[in-house]
Amino acid sequence: MSNGFLSIEALAKRFPAQNGEGEPLTVFENVNFRIERGEFVCIVGHSGCGKSTIMNVLAGLDEATEGVVIMNGKEVKGPSLDRGVVFQNYSLLPWLSALRNVTFAVEARNRAWTKEQVRAHSYKYLELVGLTGGAEHRKPAQLSGGMRQRVSIARAFAIQPELLLLDEPFGALDALTRGTIQDELLKIWQGTDQTVFMITHDVDEAIYLADRVLLMTNGPYARVAESVEVGIPRPRARDEIVEHPNYYKVRNHLVHFLARRSKEMAGREHATPTGRPETVSFDDPEKERPAPPQAALYAITR
Repeated sequence: MSNGFLSIEALAKRFPAQNGEGEPLTVFENVNFRIERGEFVCIVGHSGCGKSTIMNVLAGLDEATEGVVIMNGKEVKGPSLDRGVVFQNYSLLPWLSALRNVTFAVEARNRAWTKEQVRAHSYKYLELVGLTGGAEHRKPAQLSGGMRQRVSIARAFAIQPELLLLDEPFGALDALTRGTIQDELLKIWQGTDQTVFMITHDVDEAIYLADRVLLMTNGPYARVAESVEVGIPRPRARDEIVEHPNYYKVRNHLVHFLARRSKEMAGREHATPTGRPETVSFDDPEKERPAPPQAALYAITR
């Protein structure tokens, strides 16, 4: 792999000891990984390992205690319209309609555009997520949870960021709505060259969406231990990917890691000297790591 479009180098987050006594709390340290332009990468790990903190650092909304984030050869410092963020709680402006929530962001990104250009561009992305026919004029309080998340996704894509950051965007949605919006997300992403970094707790969601899945050990002293290549060709159909030879190999590997090895590999003493995650590919039989059959019983970990 090259130096990558996005390079995370020796990232660490520590909090001072309470009342000045004892050692600082190290949430994660020596986090290293790279993402190529146009990749869709998911990161998975138990609560408390620092996934959201890493994403906030990538977004420029938080600062790491140590390490750097390099994007396009430049260090990331502070938020930028080159990075779009979609949160689980939608983060829409409640006094604006769905369309105005999108145009507000597009205007900030493209100050030289006319109102007609902004509106047409914004409407196109709302159309891609199925929010037209009057729904675009409703305020967030008049929309369902799934519709609000569609607005949030349309807004993020409409500003055409180079990096799209998704923090469990479907976690609060029912299964049917989640599946529909996952499909819409893929449809938009596959029509762009945008790079996506997404946090999820859902193993099946990660396999369906991602090119690679990053696995984090438990905290404290969490780290990205493995980079698992999904290896299932695109475009993917939800009812067909389960027939691919890689599907259950990848799924069992992810679940076995989350159910057992994320705890066994936790702590400083188990870190690799380089801090780089191990690459796991199931296209190479020598790299296969079969998991116990019972691992397939677990789909989601919290």
